[in-house]
Amino acid sequence: MKTRVLAPALAVLALATATTAQAQQQACVQAADLGDAVLYAMPLAYDAVSTTCGKQLKSDGFLARDKGRFIQSFRAKQDAAWPGAFLLLKTFMASDKAAEGGKDDGMAAMIAALPESSLRPFVDGLVGQMIAGEIKPDSCDKIERGMELLSPLPPENIAGLLAFVAELSDIKNPEICPANPPVAAR
Repeated sequence: MKTRVLAPALAVLALATATTAQAQQQACVQAADLGDAVLYAMPLAYDAVSTTCGKQLKSDGFLARDKGRFIQSFRAKQDAAWPGAFLLLKTFMASDKAAEGGKDDGMAAMIAALPESSLRPFVDGLVGQMIAGEIKPDSCDKIERGMELLSPLPPENIAGLLAFVAELSDIKNPEICPANPPVAAR
C-alpha cells in the first residue's frame, strides 16, 4: 500500500482516539505497532480493493481464484493486532497535533469520549472508505498482482516486510523508532 493511501487512513484513524500522555511522550512509533496496524488494516484494504476494483479485475484473476483465502489469516489476527494498531493511531494523532501547533479539534474530543469497543467499527468504516477513495481504477490490476505476490507469505512476514519498507522510506509523521541494534556476541 502506498504512503499516500496509508497516511490519510492513519489520519482518519488518529481522529478516533484521545491524545494520551504516553503517545505525547513517544515521538516515534515502534515497528511492531506499525506491523500490527498492517495486520489490522489489511482486511479493510482487501475489502476496499474487492469493492472498488470489482469491475476492473479479470474473472480469472487472483482475487477470483483465491476466493478470500489470502485474507482469512489476516482477519483471524485482527483482534490481536488492534492494541498495537490503536497505539500507533494515538502516537500518530499526537504527532499530527504537535505538527499543527497543538490545536485540538472538537471532533477528536467527541470521538475520544467513545469507548474503545464502540470506536473500532467506526474506525473500520472510515478507513475502508478512505482506502477505497484512493484506489484509481487503472491501478486495480497492479494491486491485485501485488496481493498475489504477497499471498504465499505468512501475515506476520507481510506486516514485518511492510514495516521494514516504511523504516527504509524514512517516514516522518510519525517517525518510526530506530530498531534496537543486535547485541554483538563477545
